[in-house]
Amino acid sequence: MPTVRLYVSDDLTGGGAASLGAKQAHYLKAVMRLGAGEDILVFNGRDGEWRGQIADLGKKGGAISVVAQTREQHFGPDLWLAFAPVKRGKPELVARAATELGVSVLQPVTTRRTVVGRVNTERLRANAVEAAEQCGRLTVPAVLEPVALEALMDQWPPDRRLMLCDETGGGQPVATALAQDPRTTPWAVLIGPEGGFDPSELDALGKHPIVTRVGLGPRILRAETAAIAALACWQVLVGDWRALE
Repeated sequence: MPTVRLYVSDDLTGGGAASLGAKQAHYLKAVMRLGAGEDILVFNGRDGEWRGQIADLGKKGGAISVVAQTREQHFGPDLWLAFAPVKRGKPELVARAATELGVSVLQPVTTRRTVVGRVNTERLRANAVEAAEQCGRLTVPAVLEPVALEALMDQWPPDRRLMLCDETGGGQPVATALAQDPRTTPWAVLIGPEGGFDPSELDALGKHPIVTRVGLGPRILRAETAAIAALACWQVLVGDWRALE
């Protein structure tokens, strides 16, 4: 089987074709040293994974001939990550790790202690696409525009549980919190900024019936570490990692 996987936007059907962007064509030709007639894998988040044959590679793009489906479409768990962006490239780390851990939506959130003034959502999406290509998943998480915490909670879906990672020690153990989950409940994980949530934000969040405050152990975790740890805990206890048992 080919080892190179690329995300494309075109529909994928046997005997059809898919177009490649200039960066993808450059990657195949200059980095992977592939050319016309060689096979790669492609997916679009809708039609499963397909084996494709390189038809053309040029400076402005390329084309793939779609040959045969290798995997049917699967959408994975219904899990969102809402996170306060952190400095020095860490949002990209969070986007990549969350993609590998099966998150379906990435929602940047601004809080009272958020110090990052601008979030490059296009860059986050590019990192999510690359992570999806590398880890073998068949979808790419949706990357939403940043929203203030208060506005996020005002429009929060009433049937989606929210796991609030509380660094103050006021939450219950994550395993206890998820022990009674029926595994069909849609969930989201909320991670605060480097300095943690403001006490008034924790009080306001605690008034929402869909919010479950949890702790992530006896040590203080960096924001990006907390995001990875919380998502991994959810996957182990109620997510699709349980299919490995």
